[in-house]
Order: sequence, then structure tokens, then C-alpha cells
Amino acid sequence: MQLRKVTAVAATALVLSVTATACGGGGKDSSGSGSGGGKIKIGIKFDQPGLGLKQPNGTYAGFDVDVATYVAGKLGYKPGQIEWVETKSADRENALARGDVKFIAATYSITDERKQKVDFAGPYLLAHQDLLVKKDSTISKGTDLNGKKLCSVTGSTSAQNVQKTIAPKADLRKYSGYSECIAGLQSGAVDALTTDDSILAGFAAQDRYKGQFKLAGLKLSNENYGIGVKKGDSATVTKINSALTSMVSDGAWQKAVTKNFGPADYKNEPAPKIGVIVK
Repeated sequence: MQLRKVTAVAATALVLSVTATACGGGGKDSSGSGSGGGKIKIGIKFDQPGLGLKQPNGTYAGFDVDVATYVAGKLGYKPGQIEWVETKSADRENALARGDVKFIAATYSITDERKQKVDFAGPYLLAHQDLLVKKDSTISKGTDLNGKKLCSVTGSTSAQNVQKTIAPKADLRKYSGYSECIAGLQSGAVDALTTDDSILAGFAAQDRYKGQFKLAGLKLSNENYGIGVKKGDSATVTKINSALTSMVSDGAWQKAVTKNFGPADYKNEPAPKIGVIVK
């Protein structure tokens, strides 16, 4: 009889111990508070200087990285609790749907088509399609591109947009990546490179290219960069929008712009208003 009482007490203690562990003791936090030593997974690009770049020493740098780090901080996560996940353009919607990441900050333009699959916070940057040319280039408007070699990456519609709208006789050259286009521009193999001005500024701001290139300032399109969140997660969208508002008001947003794009003399737009999409 005495043995049964002791066994019952021990069983009760075991149940209480397991319950306490399950409720709070150091497991991954999914509430967004960052408490309990949890981590947060954030999607970024790994190959875009000035925006999202994995550096040789294993650290990450760029405007998107700075924005995401600030937002994570407002959600309760310290930099050491962030796990960066590479999210290529073609896999961004799937990564959110699978729950691979909590949110994505990766030159992710807000479009009606994408809003059918994911929710967006922001926008946090208004970019434009532009041209990058050599510092001494006389190219200043789209029509100057007729007969000139225009580079863009395979699969991009940027070069076709230039050819369709302002320079029908531009000689399109497609490379596998922007790094190859930049190298071609440096060597003279191409006369101009086109994509979002923020991406162009990021590449031009690299130490090895400083002072060699300039943006033409054509503003051929409006690209509203947003932070992608899993469809239906309105609570996270609200929290991120609040964080972005704080980042602008306390000066951290402009500081990040200057740090990451300044060397390319990037004439950025003012911080966009949250929820306002520029068509």
C-alpha cells in the first residue's frame, strides 16, 4: 500500500515536470516574441550586393538584411537569433507556403498576381527600372540605346521592356547573372545594364567598382518592395508594418539606405508610406 502511494506521487511529479517543459522551458518560440531562446527564419537573397549578400566570412550584408534585422528586433529577436535562408525569386511563394521562413525581404516587388499567393507588409522601398552605364558614357535617355548593346539576365523582362518602350533597336545581350553583365560593362562588351535601380546601385557600390559607373535615372517602372508573409498571417503583417513605420521615423531607414547605396550616388525615393502602392 505504501509502495502504491509513493509510485502515485512520483507519477504526478513526472507529469508536472513534462507539462512545465512543454509550456515554456527553452523550446522554439513561434509567437513572434523572441522569448525562450527561439530563432526566426528570414528569407533573403544571397547574391545581391547592397541588398542581400552572403559574404566570404559567412556574415550577411545589404539593405534588405538591415531592414529584416530591424524588423526582427521589433518582433523580439536579437541578431543572433536570426537564421538567414536563401530564397531565390522563383521559390519565394513556395518558401512562405511551406513555412520555411517567417517572412521574406528580398527585392520582392508587390504585384497583384503575387498578392493572390502571399500577403505583403510595406512597401519599404520604391525602386525603378533603370540603366547602369560607365561614368563617362553619353547615354542619358532610352533612345540613346538604339544600336547599343544592352545587357540583362536570362529570364528577366527588363531588357525587353526597354526595347518595347523606348529603344526598339537596342541590341539585347542576355547573360546568366548580373555579375557577368557588370563585368561586360566594365570591359566594354556591353554598353548598358538594365534592372531595378536599387540592384544596379548595390553592384556599383562594391569597392572594386566604385567610381566606374553611374545610373541614368530613367525611372522606367515603379517597383514597390514589400516584405512577404504567408497568406492569411495578418497578425505578422501588422507587426511588421509597425516596425517599418518605426524604422522610418527614428532615422534607421535612411541610415541603411546611405550605408548600402551611397557609394553609387543612388538618388533614392523618400521612404514610402506603409500600405501605399505607387503604380
